[in-house]
Amino acid sequence: QVQLVESGGGLVQPGGSLRLSCAASGRTFSSYAMGWFRQAPGKEREFVAHISWSGSSTSYADSVKGRFTISRDNVKNTMYLQMNSLKPEDTAVYYCYAGIITMPHSWGQGTQVTVSS
Repeated sequence: QVQLVESGGGLVQPGGSLRLSCAASGRTFSSYAMGWFRQAPGKEREFVAHISWSGSSTSYADSVKGRFTISRDNVKNTMYLQMNSLKPEDTAVYYCYAGIITMPHSWGQGTQVTVSS
């Protein structure tokens, strides 16, 4: 397992941008695929984005495609989620994970993103 800590959440107006970070501990960071899920109040946790261990392959939920960009820096042991053109429906707690989409082996504690005017 790897320890994950998210940061960068906050309150932003519709149409604004935020960048989330997920810092990982451990020397094997570059061997893990990673990604983001989110959970809005009263809703199930949903997949947002995924990135391969090398960063060469990415995938996105249809709801964020074209607005969000996932990336990683294997030297800094950090993964990022750049979120642009934010909408109120993007409001949720965002969780980073390590491993495969269907069965992550590690989770962060979550960071709140609120999109509101």
